[in-house]
Amino acid sequence: MTVSWIQALREVVGAKHVLEDAASLLAYESDALTLFRCFPAAVVLPDSTEEVVAIMRILHRENIPCAARGAGTGLSGGALVPEGGVILSMTRMNRILQVDAAKRLAIVQPGVINLDLSKRVERIGLRYAPDPASQTVSTLGGNVAENAGGPMCFLHGTTTNHLLAAEVVIADGSLHHWTTEDDLDLRGFLCGSEGTLGVIVQLSLKLIPTPSSVVTMLAGYKDVPQACSVVAKIVAQGMRPVALEVMDQKAIQAVERSVYRAGLPQDAGAVLIAELEDDGGNLQTEQKRLEACMRADSPLHFEIAKTEKQRIAIWKGRKGAGGAMGQLAPDSYVMDGVVPRSKLAEVMAYVAEIEEEVGLPVANLFHAGDGNIHPHFAYDARDPKQCQAVEEAGAKILRKCLELGGSLSGEHGIGLEKEHLMREQFGDKEIALMERLRRVFNPEDLLNPGKGLPMSRGCAEAFHRHRRKSNA
Repeated sequence: MTVSWIQALREVVGAKHVLEDAASLLAYESDALTLFRCFPAAVVLPDSTEEVVAIMRILHRENIPCAARGAGTGLSGGALVPEGGVILSMTRMNRILQVDAAKRLAIVQPGVINLDLSKRVERIGLRYAPDPASQTVSTLGGNVAENAGGPMCFLHGTTTNHLLAAEVVIADGSLHHWTTEDDLDLRGFLCGSEGTLGVIVQLSLKLIPTPSSVVTMLAGYKDVPQACSVVAKIVAQGMRPVALEVMDQKAIQAVERSVYRAGLPQDAGAVLIAELEDDGGNLQTEQKRLEACMRADSPLHFEIAKTEKQRIAIWKGRKGAGGAMGQLAPDSYVMDGVVPRSKLAEVMAYVAEIEEEVGLPVANLFHAGDGNIHPHFAYDARDPKQCQAVEEAGAKILRKCLELGGSLSGEHGIGLEKEHLMREQFGDKEIALMERLRRVFNPEDLLNPGKGLPMSRGCAEAFHRHRRKSNA
């Protein structure tokens, strides 16, 4: 008798690491963007590279689509599979395998939590720079899949600037090693590919020194356009802070009503958080320049963190702001678009217009230094009209980003959320080239099918918007 593919998976990872019951699968029907939902047929949790190789060979033989998933914190509907597909949950592969202080290198499995790596190496004076707001829960494999950024990316760059090499299992179950030393930079191609090229099983990551001193400044302004104007001036003057972050009044007040409260000025229409690191003796000079620029527009409030505790509180407020949005409504749609920094004030004025048009509250917190905006729409997913309204509003804002010379995504990826807009940023020849490159590694489109590129109508309909679908 032929062994079923589900039984074959159980034999690879053990029965308890293959999930099929409805209660377990419910946790995997969406990522953090709950506008898109679809039940997988099963979830399998491998514990080693060898197990991933075996799993992929089984799924390839049976022509079953699959997607790798980390902590499920993605915000573009990127870690879903069509009905009948399988999710590979990489959370058991969570070991830091090696730290080389001399080479400033860490070798890790994909399920390692972002912040855990920095905690592990801080005692030897090193850190891992990319710091998405989800860094306390998001995994390094997921960060690579989306090319995650964070506040520090203004100075230190996004994940692609810190990925040295990766071991990847592609759709047919073969294992490959991609590195910066290859003639063709497949490592770079992997970063931001949203799980469509292969399943990451090991990463080599660059570590950087912990700064000897840090200065964190916070200024409150009358509104978001004024804060954006200050950011544009800072950049125009050639200053390079580690981070330039803006939060509007809705975000400030939500934070101050939450466990993340940081003493932010609630009367301000917006706050700008700026941070400098010692780069070898210029800190005092840069501090004076930055402070002068932030004070020049007559802020309502200005302070420099006097203690490490105060500095940590400010960043806790900024990074916890997304979670604080739960006070505004049962659900949140977090957008991700990019504009030139000189256009920040213009795009944020447009976001305010859309907020008035849609009639739902929008809080804003974003990486102003990179022009990477993150409007948070507060809505109730139980209301189909609100679901449709926020999705249409998001598309309008993304189109505005393109109109202003920006792009569809800064760090959240394309996923299902933006695939219908890809042809508005890229031409047919560019789309065809992307698809051709992907097919080299994923010829039958079994790995995270349809993500990141325009989908056919049939593939798009495999994912269910605005409603839960039972697998019964």
